[in-house]
Amino acid sequence: MQLLTPEFGLLIWTLIAFLIVFFILGKFAFPAITKGLKEREEGIANALASADKAKAEMAQLKNENEALLAKAREERNILLKEAKETADKLIADAKDKAKNEFDRIIAEAQIAIQQQKNAALTDVKNQVGNLVIEVAEKVLRKELANKSEQENYIKQLADGVKLN
Repeated sequence: MQLLTPEFGLLIWTLIAFLIVFFILGKFAFPAITKGLKEREEGIANALASADKAKAEMAQLKNENEALLAKAREERNILLKEAKETADKLIADAKDKAKNEFDRIIAEAQIAIQQQKNAALTDVKNQVGNLVIEVAEKVLRKELANKSEQENYIKQLADGVKLN
């Protein structure tokens, strides 16, 4: 039972040993511990400041990225609009060119048809003229087969012609 109830001398020696250890710790260990705690506190504060700075930089980068994305979208929309306008212009040009080509072909065809029509009419006129000459020749040969009929016909023609 002696461990549970220590003697007065043991208490004093224990108290003296504790005070010596406390004095030594207070002289050498506590300043080092306090210094370490202050350094750790400063390190944590610096880390928090760096984290806040990094957070602000990240927010700024995010805003810059959003601005770049908006600008890229705008440029994409402009490029798409220009591409569509170019495509529409190419289509319109192709349509105009095709219409002009169509009109030219139609005009050439009409000219060719008119030329063929005129050639056919000339050919028909020539054939009719030849037929008229042949018929007139045959009629005149028959009517003027004898000499007296020729003289009478010449007289009729001469009487029909009036002199000025």
